[in-house]
Amino acid sequence: MAELLIQNNEDGREIALVENGKLLEYYKENEHKNRKEGNIYIGIIKDVLKGMQSAFVDIGTEKNGFIHKKDLLPKIDETKESNDEIENMDITEIVKKGQKVLVQIKKDSNQKKGARVSTHINLPSKYIALLPNTNIITVSQKIEDEKERERLIKLVKENLSEGNGAIIRTSSEGKEKEIIEDIKYIENKWNSIIQTSVNPNLKKAKLLYKSEGIVEKMLIDLTNQKIDIIEGDEIFEKYDIKKQIEKIENRKIWLKCGGFITIDKTEALTAIDVNTGKYTGKNNLNETILKVNIEATKVIAEQLRLRDIGGIIIIDYIDMKNKEDKTMIENLLKQALKKDRAKTQVEGFTKLDLIEMTRKHICSNN
Repeated sequence: MAELLIQNNEDGREIALVENGKLLEYYKENEHKNRKEGNIYIGIIKDVLKGMQSAFVDIGTEKNGFIHKKDLLPKIDETKESNDEIENMDITEIVKKGQKVLVQIKKDSNQKKGARVSTHINLPSKYIALLPNTNIITVSQKIEDEKERERLIKLVKENLSEGNGAIIRTSSEGKEKEIIEDIKYIENKWNSIIQTSVNPNLKKAKLLYKSEGIVEKMLIDLTNQKIDIIEGDEIFEKYDIKKQIEKIENRKIWLKCGGFITIDKTEALTAIDVNTGKYTGKNNLNETILKVNIEATKVIAEQLRLRDIGGIIIIDYIDMKNKEDKTMIENLLKQALKKDRAKTQVEGFTKLDLIEMTRKHICSNN
């Protein structure tokens, strides 16, 4: 049984997902810091930067949004051949200053930069995420049964309106009627957004759709999981998870065996280093290294989810000489990441024996 704990305080609220007393996810929602990721706007192109193949977009917020050329072009199905003619177009051929564009915030603004926006809309619902103006239909990697994947693609394809694509979510597994109803619901929402955006009297940037809050988003993502919701003040102390929350900021995380990992965030990526620490093993060096790496892998997957680390992640394991051991660690990491509701992709070991992976964060303000 999982519990969603919501603790209210003066600045907003803290949210913790707990299972059998163990903290799985933790977020802060500050009422003074309005989260905008996922919001959809009708924006106005303010400036086109030919040298950077990008543009600034007025979306009605304090800072203009920033959009790359690739986020103005039609979304490409990565499994098919790209269209070089379209991809090689200059940005000045795509947008002009003063032009209206329908955009979604993909990354919130910070003190240095405005929000990163895109014309590639992703409108999430319980069983699918709608991808308007594409022909892309993909299935969550966490649904592994090939027959079920084919069934879901066929079902969604038959019920989607022409010109729309979708990401079929893990919660869709085994569902049929619910998916059809969900498609109707989310397409109606999208049609409402479109109708507002084409209003000729709309001369200024305007917010057309506000994304769900953290709690609402979690409940959608955890549709198939039985969740008890407990809300109030000082409940973290009552449930004795405050110490677990305090450890989230620690750079060093000790493993049960005596080894440890370190987590260092930079602007470009997150580096995770695995060390033997106090653990000296019992039989031989290879066995010692493998034991630490195995334990570290499970903890790394937990910490990525708990800290909501997004972007490029590099893991420096203790060097393994045996190729089979590397394959086992890579597969173990992939398996451990299946518990994470965020999208992850493990690229495997590089020539420098580092694991490269990516993770899409759940909440940009965390």
